[in-house]
Order: sequence, then C-alpha cells, then structure tokens
Amino acid sequence: MSETATLPDGRLPLLKRAKALTLVTVGWNVVEGTIAVAAALAASSVALLGFGVDSFVESASAAVMLWRLSAERRARRTPGELEQLDRRAHRLIGLSLFALAAFVAWEASTSLLNSERPKTSLVGLILATVSLAVMLWLARAKKRTAVALGSRAMEADAFQTTACWWLSLITLGGIGLNAAFGWWWADPVAALGMTFFLVKEGREAWRGEDTCASCH
Repeated sequence: MSETATLPDGRLPLLKRAKALTLVTVGWNVVEGTIAVAAALAASSVALLGFGVDSFVESASAAVMLWRLSAERRARRTPGELEQLDRRAHRLIGLSLFALAAFVAWEASTSLLNSERPKTSLVGLILATVSLAVMLWLARAKKRTAVALGSRAMEADAFQTTACWWLSLITLGGIGLNAAFGWWWADPVAALGMTFFLVKEGREAWRGEDTCASCH
C-alpha cells in the first residue's frame, strides 16, 4: 500500500516536515545533553546536570513522536493501536521525568545544605544561551505544523519544546548569577525550580494528554 494512496492530498508534505522537525529535536537534545552533563560534572553544577539529563529524556519523547509519524505514513497501525502504544511509551517517559525530578530535588537540597559551591561554567552559559534560540524556533515551527496537521500530539510536542525553553532560561539564570555575582546558591535554587517543570511534564505524559485517537 503506497503512502500517497493512504493519505489525503497535501498531508504527506506536512508529515515530512513534522518528521524533519522531530529529527532535529532528537539530534539537538543528544548533543545538548552530552555537553551539558560533561560541563555539569566539571563545574559541579546541579542545574546543568538536571538540564542535561532532561535533554536525554526529551530525546526519548521525540523519538516516540518520530515513531508515531513513521507509523502513520506507512499505514501499518490503526488509530486505536497508535494511541495504545503511544500511551505506554509516554507513561515510561513520565516515570523517567518523575525520577529525574526527585534526583534533581535531592541533589539541589543537599548542595544547599552543604553549601557546595559550583564553579563558573562558560560552556554551560553558551549552551543554555544557544538552547534558548533553538528551542524557541523549534517550538514555533512545531506549533505551525501541528495546526496544519490538526494534530494534538504534535501540538503537545510543541508545548513540551516550549517547556524546554523555560528550562534553558532557568538554567541560564542559575549559572549566570553564579558566574556574574558569585551567588553559588542560585545554581541549586534554579535546579529546584526546574523540578516544577519536570513534574508537570511527567504528569502530562503519564495521563496521556498528548495522545488521542484522532492525531493522524
């Protein structure tokens, strides 16, 4: 069965655009996560560490979206099957986000109680700044594509990318204040603020708010 025979006119190019945006998301998050974790370990930064690990979780979430788009293009799954498998995958992602939130909260609290002072991370500052621009562009592009496709799943993915933008901003604030004024506590406080977004994303993934049977 061919792709063009199973999809309405004009939908295939939109699916290809959505797939391209998702591939960019996966690739960027892998690079971002690797650099952030390395920089976090070098600077003993809890905020950077949480930011980096979250990038890997977001890569997994984007990979689920990529699978969903590919499955639709090949017409190998019914909408009901897509929804069921998608929900299971996102529940695993939700559990990962809950675990990450607990880890970040513990590390940040311990850092504050022990007055652990992270070092200035120039790499972290540059990465968080670049991430702000990349996430903003991706979120807007995904939103436009989601509207064109009429896809709640893609729209939720755009919202998740927007959440990543906020995480980048929080991370930049924490490590930036430490670098500019020597406010060491800003780093773990930023990490604690990060847990709000992690828990929120985890709850949405667990509830399956980014899935629906009509997202094809």
